[in-house]
Amino acid sequence: MLLTGDEGLLYLLDANTLIRANADYYGLNQVPPFWSWLVAEAAAGHVKMPFEIHAEIAAGNDDLADWITRRTVVDALVLDEEVDSGLFNYVLATAYGPNLTDTELEEAGADPFLVTYALMGDARTVVTKEISRPSKTRGRRKLPDACDDVNVPWMNDFRFYKARGFRIP
Repeated sequence: MLLTGDEGLLYLLDANTLIRANADYYGLNQVPPFWSWLVAEAAAGHVKMPFEIHAEIAAGNDDLADWITRRTVVDALVLDEEVDSGLFNYVLATAYGPNLTDTELEEAGADPFLVTYALMGDARTVVTKEISRPSKTRGRRKLPDACDDVNVPWMNDFRFYKARGFRIP
């Protein structure tokens, strides 16, 4: 279900929100206030990123990987929870398909973890740049469709920025 407003939620970021923000419109060196705002939002408990998602960015070899591995960023941004394995298996079977092959699990990446963490607490919303593609199945399932399959609210990154009141000074 597409969510459009801020209702005191915990926002869980998909890796693509930060990758695209850095590459396309809020570059680390061009718009530093965005990145400071994001860390402040994370430190205040409004936005987090599961470890598995964080690891996707941290594995890179660029300025975003350097930024996201800074101790202050990790401490503020990374969600301090371990995934519920039973719930994770439910998400895999329900949103992606039963008995996924190793290749399909690799294709799904860390997205099932993100959906699972959203189910693990009240008032959590996934933030992603992915676009719904209901025709995609199994490991190629898009995050908005997987969220819809298990009734996890989601929104795109610009709705999140608006909901949390981001403004460039």
